[in-house]
Amino acid sequence: MQSSTPDHKLIIYQLLPRLFGNTQTINKVYGSIEENGCGKFNDITDKALTEIGKMGFSHVWYTGVIEHATMTDYTAYGIKTDDPDVVKGRAGSPYAIKDYYDVAPDLAVDVNNRINEFQDLVTRTHFNGLKVIIDFVPNHVARTYASDNRPQAVRDFGEDDDSSKDFTSENDFYYIPGQHFKVPAGYNPGGDEFVSPLKDGHFEEYPAKATGNDVFSPAPSINDWFETIKLNYGVYYLDGHKIYFGHVPPLWYKMHHILTYWAEMGVDGFRCDMIEMVPVEFWAWIIPKLKVTHPELIFIGEAYDKNQYYNYIHNGGFDYLYDKVGLYDAIRKLTCNDEWSSTWEINAVWNTHCKGIDQHMIRFMENHDEQRIASRFFAGDAWYAIPGMIVSATLATGPVMIYSGQEVGEPAIGAQGFSGDDGRTTIFDYWGVPEHQKWVNNTRFDGVQLSQQQKELRGFYSDLLNTVKNNEALRIGEFYELMIANEHQPGFDTKLYIYLRYTDTQRVLVLVNFSRTEKTIRLKIPGDLLNQFNLNGNTGFTDLLTKTVFKTDDIASGVDINIKSTSGLLLNF
Repeated sequence: MQSSTPDHKLIIYQLLPRLFGNTQTINKVYGSIEENGCGKFNDITDKALTEIGKMGFSHVWYTGVIEHATMTDYTAYGIKTDDPDVVKGRAGSPYAIKDYYDVAPDLAVDVNNRINEFQDLVTRTHFNGLKVIIDFVPNHVARTYASDNRPQAVRDFGEDDDSSKDFTSENDFYYIPGQHFKVPAGYNPGGDEFVSPLKDGHFEEYPAKATGNDVFSPAPSINDWFETIKLNYGVYYLDGHKIYFGHVPPLWYKMHHILTYWAEMGVDGFRCDMIEMVPVEFWAWIIPKLKVTHPELIFIGEAYDKNQYYNYIHNGGFDYLYDKVGLYDAIRKLTCNDEWSSTWEINAVWNTHCKGIDQHMIRFMENHDEQRIASRFFAGDAWYAIPGMIVSATLATGPVMIYSGQEVGEPAIGAQGFSGDDGRTTIFDYWGVPEHQKWVNNTRFDGVQLSQQQKELRGFYSDLLNTVKNNEALRIGEFYELMIANEHQPGFDTKLYIYLRYTDTQRVLVLVNFSRTEKTIRLKIPGDLLNQFNLNGNTGFTDLLTKTVFKTDDIASGVDINIKSTSGLLLNF
């Protein structure tokens, strides 16, 4: 069980190296790496990391580091070509791992030196006072998985499997005996222009293996994770999810070796993909085992079943879990000005499925899976995120995360290849991120090309995150809800959200307005807090973000606060 009062707060910057340093601007749909370009480990320079650090971040989540299946040909470097019929996008999905002991050759300037280039990035990141997070994808691997970089003594996935059996806990994969795998009909890998002798609508896999999203059929659909194979942790899905943990399945030991390999390379933490598709018993076994040798490692779980949050934290050993089905969903509705949305839904988050574990929840408004705030599919305007980001960053002591490009209002306009026009920045294709590239400014990382509004937006994120980083009340303080105390006050509105974060030495009253109209409220602080803080008479409140001052002659009767539309205040008093 984790401490309920950490002495720090994780502030995470997620970036895909493939996208982050790419300066090419052609952005051809289904374009090749030569046409559209690709960022490299070496593009993430000391200057880039210095600027990330200046914004207040403590950790960088490098997404898509480990080698995954791709349509790009690296046979000249001794890397086997992947069959495009089981690859999504020209670049390939970062979550279809091809070799757990290697990094993506796309990301290296010198492909033969790719591991060293990643190690140099880890060293650079640490030198700049930041810690490194990478993905761990435990549930599935690419259909073309074959590790050519693993230590000789390590057995590869499936190498010792008995493929005549659909299930045994000794196997690494699940099989469909006697049947061939079938590529989904209608899949056109790489678009019409991409030509390959392997692009023939066929991929030889016999017997067929189960697909990553729990499809136990030789013929997954085009909407399934058909490019991946489900890994076997000793759960027999076709027999009522029976578990066979009489002794530790071989796969568990293989995963322990893999995570140790990356931890010894200097990785500080793992964002673990789709953790609920893997038995909690595995996590309860591997996380404590790894922390014996690497006690500072952190584990962040991508989770969506709020009824299982407590289980994965207190039994599974996770440090943090996604709060997607909870705070993200509530804030998204408010940000989009949903007619029926209410800030009381935020209360419901921390008072129900996050009760007692709020400090373990990671909050965000964007990541690689979610739509961009500035896209027409979300808010359509990056500035509408201000109240939601203030709440995400200050509601609790758990981590807050920003996705690269969010801070300059990237809208992810248009189709990009396998990734259609859906408001997301592609993770499958070679691409440049236009608004982010303005900040990159041909690897100068100085933001000269940004508009004045973009510079101000980035300034807001920097001010918010650094305030959270440096303010004890916001970083580690207690939480006190002020909605109930103010629901009958003049000007109260259910598009306002109000709470206090405090320690013995600092107090910050957080007031945000999700409404598209300006509000004025006579804000009241309950008597028990006035007594606790020994407050009476004249009191001043200073907004930590804008330095605006609000005063009252009689704190007991309240203070009149005017708050602009879609904005927020961090009132120090």
